Amino acid sequence: MPSKVTLAVLGAGERGTGYGAWALAHPERAGVVAVAEPRRVRRERFAAAHGLGAGAAVDDWRALAARGRVADAVLVCTLDRDHLEPVLAFAALGHHILLEKPMALTEGECRRIVAAVEEAGVILAVGHVLRYTPYTRALKGVVDSGRLGEVVSVQHLEPVGFWHQAHSFVRGNWRREDRAASMLMAKSCHDLDWLQYVLGRPPARVSSFGRLSHFRPENRPAGAADRCLDCAVEAACPYSAPRDYGDRLAAGRHGWPLSVVVDEFTPRALDAALREGPYGRCVYACDNDVVDHQVVAMEFDSGATATFTMTAFTEQADRQTRVFGTRGELRGDGRRVRVYDFLTRTEELVEFDAEGTMDAGGGHGGGDAGLMDAFVAAVAAGDPGLVKSGPRESLTSHLTVLAAERARRDGTVETVVRQGDGAS
Repeated sequence: MPSKVTLAVLGAGERGTGYGAWALAHPERAGVVAVAEPRRVRRERFAAAHGLGAGAAVDDWRALAARGRVADAVLVCTLDRDHLEPVLAFAALGHHILLEKPMALTEGECRRIVAAVEEAGVILAVGHVLRYTPYTRALKGVVDSGRLGEVVSVQHLEPVGFWHQAHSFVRGNWRREDRAASMLMAKSCHDLDWLQYVLGRPPARVSSFGRLSHFRPENRPAGAADRCLDCAVEAACPYSAPRDYGDRLAAGRHGWPLSVVVDEFTPRALDAALREGPYGRCVYACDNDVVDHQVVAMEFDSGATATFTMTAFTEQADRQTRVFGTRGELRGDGRRVRVYDFLTRTEELVEFDAEGTMDAGGGHGGGDAGLMDAFVAAVAAGDPGLVKSGPRESLTSHLTVLAAERARRDGTVETVVRQGDGAS
């Protein structure tokens, strides 16, 4: 039996806490031995859940790095812009690394991460959790089987959801590119990576269009206040913060996204957060600048094409995909995979066991657990081949995102740099 894998968690936010929960559920396979988290409440709550002493719970990851090799592996779940330094430091110390997506925000930093883990000889798994779901396994199995014939085109939709856009990308941490990342990198690098994985190749060329259309000051309703709690028209607004978070509190739904807004699940704590914090602001009076809708068009070396659409203006739902082949068509929605055969003119429902919803609150349809299962197995066995989202494939999908953003900003068609081009 492989030995139990020890983990250090850098960042006890929603992602770090979620991955840590997997270790609690599988104590025979992994255990958290240290955490670094600057927010005291989060740090103490995480430490208590994992039975960590004061010396194992610190406010800065550098304090752990200064101790040398503190665990078999580290889970880097810091803010998007703070990934490079801890990866370089802990890789050099010999730790295997699970790195929350995006791996980094620039091509140069992504390449430095790849070079660092390869030089150190450690395993890297990037948090592209959609690769690890039972749904993806079923859908990719159909594509790889040849049942569809040659894939000619793909349509893929990410319905972000009106309230999710307001929570994370208008009021929340990912509202500004200069503080986080582009919308495509922060939210949809999952999807461009997933398309690459399902089709078995990266796109050769990309173009893109998108903008911030709705969540702007000029669309503010007459009579609206800067904060929802002071607003005379709040009751008629679909983006009402008191309604969204208040309904969750009343229903006892204390996970994400409510857990991002308050540390204590009481009406008083929520009222204070909406009066003073970022999540109580009018969605038309924020400092957001990321797009609220975007389309990416892709062409592959085979001549196949694909389109990806991200939009805020939907009910939050699972991603929807259609794959068009020369012998059949596939339709998937995160819970079902349907295949229509052109020869027999019949439709088949491909069976698989769905695991939760495809959002963060639902564990990404089993993807969060699937990633942790694969990463811990890879570390225990010393086998990086057990990881589906390693450094080179993740680099390629990040290069696709960066090329698509250049295309959107410059109105160009961009070539996607291949994973080996200049990588070291």
